[in-house]
Amino acid sequence: MSKKIILTEEAPKPIGPYSQAVEVNKVLYLSGQIALDAESRELINENITEETHAVMKNIEAVLRAAGYGFPDVIKCSIFVRNMDDFTAVNEAYGQYFKIDPPARETVEVSRLPKNVNVEISCIAAKI
Repeated sequence: MSKKIILTEEAPKPIGPYSQAVEVNKVLYLSGQIALDAESRELINENITEETHAVMKNIEAVLRAAGYGFPDVIKCSIFVRNMDDFTAVNEAYGQYFKIDPPARETVEVSRLPKNVNVEISCIAAKI
């Protein structure tokens, strides 16, 4: 079994003791991403749509650094602070998975890191 830690400057550096992603046997496990700008470390959260797109761009950067893309994603977990934002989050998220979307759950939570409104993690595989 091989284990590879993924770290890219194109996505926010971890704010705790975790890796952006870990690859094991052609399966990539991405840590939850929030709408933090990789360079400025500022939150992008003027509205939930903008925030979701920023999260997805961070996911894309980590996927790309590991040699994966959105078509390789097989499972996502979405955490939202307010389920009333579900439609907007779903519409923005869906733009990245137009064909053969991955399995997914969306869960409302009481609080997220840096008090963001949405966090998304995923699993990708080279099959």
